[in-house]
Amino acid sequence: MSRSALAGSLRLRLLAGTLVWILCSLALAGWGLRVLFQDHVSRQLQAQLLMQLDYLSGAIDWGPDGRVAIAPMAADARLAQPLSGLYWQIDRLGDRPLAAIARSRSLWDQALEPPAAAIRTADATYQAVAWRDAQGRDLLAVLRTLQLPEDDAPLLRLIVAGDKTLIAEPVGRFTRLLLIALVMLALGLAAAAAIQLQLALRPLQRLRQGLAAVRAGQAARLEGEFPRELQPLVEEFNHVLAQNVGMVEQARAQTGNLAHAIYTPLSILANAAARDGGPLATLVEEQAGRIRRQVEYQLARSRATAVRATGLSTPARESAEALLRTMRRLHEARRLDFQLAPEAEDAAFRGEAEDLYEMLGNLLDNAGKSARSRVVVDVRRQDGQLLLSVDDDGPGIPPAERERIFERGVQLDERRPGAGLGLDIARTMAESYGGRVQVLTSTLGGARLQLHLPLAG
Repeated sequence: MSRSALAGSLRLRLLAGTLVWILCSLALAGWGLRVLFQDHVSRQLQAQLLMQLDYLSGAIDWGPDGRVAIAPMAADARLAQPLSGLYWQIDRLGDRPLAAIARSRSLWDQALEPPAAAIRTADATYQAVAWRDAQGRDLLAVLRTLQLPEDDAPLLRLIVAGDKTLIAEPVGRFTRLLLIALVMLALGLAAAAAIQLQLALRPLQRLRQGLAAVRAGQAARLEGEFPRELQPLVEEFNHVLAQNVGMVEQARAQTGNLAHAIYTPLSILANAAARDGGPLATLVEEQAGRIRRQVEYQLARSRATAVRATGLSTPARESAEALLRTMRRLHEARRLDFQLAPEAEDAAFRGEAEDLYEMLGNLLDNAGKSARSRVVVDVRRQDGQLLLSVDDDGPGIPPAERERIFERGVQLDERRPGAGLGLDIARTMAESYGGRVQVLTSTLGGARLQLHLPLAG
């Protein structure tokens, strides 16, 4: 897992931190349990050795022939099994060197040789000693000196020893089982942590989806129930949205009022210039027209900005179908066939329905005036934009004239009805939304007008 991935994902950082904590905790718990179990087994072995030492102490007797006699005792069966790992031995302390006068069958032909520091004085208690013998065995032993009551009885040292493999084997089995259990526990805790994180972060996912819906124009505010920790953020965001919408609507209203105030003197100037004639009047009329177009453009931009701020969305296919029904009635006398392309997609325009009707309606009306018999409208998603295509089977538009048709008041065919304003209005409004209108050659033989607009969703 790369550092950049961890830094960029809250989920991964939380999950990685949780997993590290789980692993460290389980490793520490496993080490502690193993140490405790090893100590328990060691104490248990020492207790068994001390019990055998007590049995051995009670079974010793000094015979009249000057020899040690061992009475039957409740001894461990391993003491009779050669090299079983459990041994006992009796030494005479007065001899130099020490001599083993009796030992368990499990020692076979070997002898226990504890360190020289082992006890040599009479003592009813015992001493625990650990050492490694000449055969390489690690031994744990309990030793006791014993003075029998007979007058001629020597001082004896009793040794009961156990191989440390008696500790290592159960500790090894316990460690393997513990490791398996800890691995299974770690997997279970990791799965539980992942599920818990998924559930804990799900409200953030819903919040992200709500924000995306607002941005795409599918919702005007964040809706739904959120945890108490996120609810203040949601409320503040909705408050900011409402405040933003109010400011945009206020600015839009002010722009409309300003435009209305400008239109009246412009109309007076244009009418006066049209009546008077002359070079000055012509200049005034031209400049008044330019000002009017700029005002209309700024109004369209104002509407587009308001739409982006408020997140409106208009279904494009349904709007196209409604306009096609209108165009069939409008051009009923010419019996034109207005169709929606069979492969038209369900897509939404990020803007007001009135603006979409205005732009697409002007393109359809222009195509209807040029078509001989047929007009086809297609709706597509392309490169993150909404693409509306209007094809007709008319004479088409020469490449040299394709930019000129968007000039205000220009009509390539003067016999056609109209003032030559529709395409200019459509292009101005499309550009205010960050889109464009272009003219291509249609597969029907005529012109194809393509309208590129922002896509909602």
